[in-house]
Amino acid sequence: MTASLAIEGLDAAYGAVRVLEDVSIAVESGQTVALLGTNGNGKSTLMKCVMGLLRPSAGTVIAEIDGKRHDLTALTTEEIVDLGIALVPEGRRLFPKLTVEENLHLGAYRKLAREQRARNLANSFEIFPVLYERRRQLAGSMSGGEQQMLAIARALMSAPRILLIDEPSVGLAPLLVSRVIDKIKELQRDYHVTVLMAEQNFAQAIRIADRGYVIVHGKIAFAGNSAAELDNNELIRKFYLGL
Repeated sequence: MTASLAIEGLDAAYGAVRVLEDVSIAVESGQTVALLGTNGNGKSTLMKCVMGLLRPSAGTVIAEIDGKRHDLTALTTEEIVDLGIALVPEGRRLFPKLTVEENLHLGAYRKLAREQRARNLANSFEIFPVLYERRRQLAGSMSGGEQQMLAIARALMSAPRILLIDEPSVGLAPLLVSRVIDKIKELQRDYHVTVLMAEQNFAQAIRIADRGYVIVHGKIAFAGNSAAELDNNELIRKFYLGL
């Protein structure tokens, strides 16, 4: 069972404002790939293009799942989700007045996920034990780190093959960022999910990424074939890490 993502020559804009220009990235099956960049460089826009929330003006987005290719630019968001592609959006977007468990059940809306609901719920509680402890607590009353874990677990409830995670570190204290990033790696490793993670915390992202890309002003400025290449890249060290 394999699931990969290939983006080629992607352009995207909001009206007359061009945000992405000729973006090409590849996420091989079972990898964690980091899309690195500071705010305003197009990371979230790329995620929206993959999910069908924004139509690109040029380029292709191909998901290959178990040997079958799917052109995501021709599909609706609902059809993309049905393929097993899930997004953890920036800002979490939980239902604050519903309990933890109710939020998790809402993640199991595609047919395959409904059939696996009990197993995926058990998996979510295994990965994030704090969610089991707080399963009857209102989501809006939890800490930022706990809410981020809930957002990731809600995506897991859809039984994803490809998981997009947009800015998991935003608004979290450094210790919580480390815990959340560790959980993403655990999820990828234990459940064989292919992960594309957009992140501005370079040090944390590089720690778990197999490969990565640096996006600057909507263009790919550097592609690293390993975490070591990313860590030793002059562009990252000078402009993003302050070294």
